[in-house]
Amino acid sequence: MALTHTILVTLATESHTGYEIWKTFEETLNCFWKATQQQIYRELGKMEKNGLVKSEIIPQKGRPDKKLYSITEQGQIELEEWMSVPSQPTVIREDLLVKIRAGALVNSEIIIQELTHRHQIHQQTLISYQQKEKDFLEKIDALNTSDYCLYLTLKRGIRFEQQWIEWCDEALDYFNSIKNN
Repeated sequence: MALTHTILVTLATESHTGYEIWKTFEETLNCFWKATQQQIYRELGKMEKNGLVKSEIIPQKGRPDKKLYSITEQGQIELEEWMSVPSQPTVIREDLLVKIRAGALVNSEIIIQELTHRHQIHQQTLISYQQKEKDFLEKIDALNTSDYCLYLTLKRGIRFEQQWIEWCDEALDYFNSIKNN
């Protein structure tokens, strides 16, 4: 999946500024896709050049003009074509797993520190996602299809973090046991 398609999905139902797209990434898409503001603005420029989006300058009083992006017909076609192609699992490239693979080469305390660090990161992320889930659960019966689809992606993000935490616990148990031997 390309950043292009994620932006097209974001623009498919409503026009947004580059900043609003980035905020959407930060607030709702971060459980499965991350992008910086620079990446988003750079990609929007390419997408506009390729005719997938168009922009409109909105004058504002007392502030810089706002650039509002919307999906074009060509962008909609691109999105539909991309949606029709079967997806493949993402290739895993995970530094921590390489370090664990090399765990017998270093003092186990180094691996324990790394695992503890990652456990904390995944725990903090899980808490954040669970807070967002509470908001969805308060209005679960009133969610439209678009919002329910977003909720489903959040649930996958929650499970992803839970699985990381469980795995870190398992790995920590092992490395703590060999540290004490």
